[in-house]
Amino acid sequence: MKALNIHEFNPYKNQKIEELPSPKMKPGHVRISIASAGLNFPDILMVEGRYQIKPPFPFIPGSECAGTIIEISEDIKDLKVGDKVAAMVMNGAFATEVICPESLVWKIGKMPVEKAAGLALVYGTSYYALKQRAQLQKGETLLVLGAAGGVGLAAVELGKAMGAKVIAAASTDEKLNICKKHGADETINYTNENIKTRVKELGGCDVIYDPVGDNYAEPAMRSLKWYGRYLVIGFAAGEIPKIPLNLALLKSIDIRGVFWGTWTVKYPKQHKSNMDEILAFYKAGKINPRISNIYKLEDFALAFDELTNRKAMGKVVINML
Repeated sequence: MKALNIHEFNPYKNQKIEELPSPKMKPGHVRISIASAGLNFPDILMVEGRYQIKPPFPFIPGSECAGTIIEISEDIKDLKVGDKVAAMVMNGAFATEVICPESLVWKIGKMPVEKAAGLALVYGTSYYALKQRAQLQKGETLLVLGAAGGVGLAAVELGKAMGAKVIAAASTDEKLNICKKHGADETINYTNENIKTRVKELGGCDVIYDPVGDNYAEPAMRSLKWYGRYLVIGFAAGEIPKIPLNLALLKSIDIRGVFWGTWTVKYPKQHKSNMDEILAFYKAGKINPRISNIYKLEDFALAFDELTNRKAMGKVVINML
């Protein structure tokens, strides 16, 4: 099989595609011929040794994919060879084959593989953040930073599907137009608008979804209402912000961390329920994953460039076929 195989931490442009033996089957697992894999910012950090989890060498990055089951172990009951599926893997998705535990595989029906490949992490993260961590309620106001990116756009759609008023914040009008098409009620261009001032003009917000960090975090937090909830998703803009804790005190604000990957392992039943609900949203037409661009496996560095340079508007996908 072909795979992006990492032997040492280096800038992603220095990494290479290799021919490797197919992974060995295990009990409770299925083998998937991967058609598409979703690219996420942590994948880039992991390749370069900048992620909090550092897998042993060699490893194949990539945490989500979609394709066709080509082999199952004898103890598998609910899946069969030929099923079109999506899957979550800790690593291994940037390859033409992967084996995956049955519990982390779900049927996708007629959903296009490119959309299914990018569904698990961005929608899984965003739904867990909004549902379990923020406990977002119908009629509340949600502010999404980095709203045109993968997780951001998912949060916009899910927030709207959950009955919230959604304010999308991004760096260009082009990105904000995409957010509007995906359900945003109001938009903020934080290149030329002050986040705090603009959100307060719109009545403030109850929940902030922040995958960006850096110097966007504090002014956003200052726009929260009493009992507001600030969700820490990630730091795509670079620096981890140093928030003055008196901001949390003054309005009884909650700062809530969101580490979806570990939660899925600790609470697999709740995770499965969330994924079932996300798929139901898709079937009902309430969400529609947007593909920013699709790249061949051999062109993985171009895909990484798009995400690193914050040019993605939706999900970046790598095709294996």
